[in-house]
Amino acid sequence: MVESSHTAGANYPSILGPLRGIRQHIAEFFTPQADASATDNQYRIDIEFPGVKIEDIDIDVHDKTLTVRGEKKSEREEKGEKYFFSERTYGAFQRSFRLAEDADTGKITADFKDGLLSVIVPKAGPSPDKTRKIDIKAA
Repeated sequence: MVESSHTAGANYPSILGPLRGIRQHIAEFFTPQADASATDNQYRIDIEFPGVKIEDIDIDVHDKTLTVRGEKKSEREEKGEKYFFSERTYGAFQRSFRLAEDADTGKITADFKDGLLSVIVPKAGPSPDKTRKIDIKAA
């Protein structure tokens, strides 16, 4: 959000003040947890997706940015059950990772097993920036 230094009523508090940054807090609520590591030959990004199906995850890379997006769908059937609380989260998510200059974006692979997505990015010389969809294999 861009703010102007000259706004109407600048001497009064904005009614939008409490809402600033709420979009970021909502995005953080649905953001899956990740680990990133490296060896001499590759980078590895592991992302937790408990309760998400492989067909509900999409990965692509563009301009050295790897983006993982998808949706955790609710499959709850309420047949006469009364819920006292529900702490499970559902909804769309997206995570983006800026890759190092030596990442070989043409050889990225991904595996999914037991709710854990593992993305392997081999190291190589600089590669041309192209958009490419990454296929996920069930492990």
